[in-house]
Amino acid sequence: MATAYLGLGSNLGDRAGNIAKAAALLRERGVILLKVSTVIETDPVDGPPAAEPQSKFLNAVVKVETRLSPVELLDCCQAIEQELGRVRTVVNGPRTIDLDILLYDRLAIDTPQLKVPHPRMFERAFVLDPLKEIEPGLLEELSDACRQIH
Repeated sequence: MATAYLGLGSNLGDRAGNIAKAAALLRERGVILLKVSTVIETDPVDGPPAAEPQSKFLNAVVKVETRLSPVELLDCCQAIEQELGRVRTVVNGPRTIDLDILLYDRLAIDTPQLKVPHPRMFERAFVLDPLKEIEPGLLEELSDACRQIH
């Protein structure tokens, strides 16, 4: 079994309901939720120009255990997004649900389809704060590992 951390976000419709449904659909697909952060409300980041303002997001991070490979987990997340009505018309635009693989075991993956660790997670408080809540030492561990590599 692999351990992964997923970011969940929603700023359209029933935001809390969308996050809860996404978590339930992960469970239905055999992904085991080990820890779930507090859901926080945040301003949109890196969205379309201010001429098209977005609603605030609800965000959370979950720690999961899965038998799915990284690509299979990505496919699972994207299927859940589609099932919950996510439409990708505007880059970083409003969405019913967003599921991002933040970390997958200690793997570094860099393909056109999937990048792990998530390339922008260290720039986003809406990811880092919930991640620190559920795994207080993890970010320090990752930082130490990166220093050892460089």
